Amino acid sequence: MIRCVRIWTGADSNSVFEEGSIALHAGEHGERGDIFSEVMQAASISWRETASGGAFAAHNAPARQFVLTLSGTLEFRCADGATFIIRPGDLLLAEDTTGSGHSWRLIGEAPWRRAYVIVGEHARTLFIKGEPS
Repeated sequence: MIRCVRIWTGADSNSVFEEGSIALHAGEHGERGDIFSEVMQAASISWRETASGGAFAAHNAPARQFVLTLSGTLEFRCADGATFIIRPGDLLLAEDTTGSGHSWRLIGEAPWRRAYVIVGEHARTLFIKGEPS
């Protein structure tokens, strides 16, 4: 399973998060025995790198987006102090486009290399709540 953390704006206008995964079709295999997801529509993709030691104060996601972490380990924090860790290979589904937002800081020496994939407001994200198996 592909680990994904979803962050969104709660009823109190503060960002909240939950862990989960991306829905893959169990029992259906592509070539090479792969399991796979449905195709999802995306509006754009961009790439960014932040040097080790980087941090970003509280902010909102500029759009509903997936953030695909290629390298670097980060601690994300919500206004209530709740935190979660993102590691290489994890996905972040950022949907907190309003409210208090979230902050992050890099942990360790690796730079944060990532891709931002903007998804439409009504696009299915294939996120499944709960611990990935």
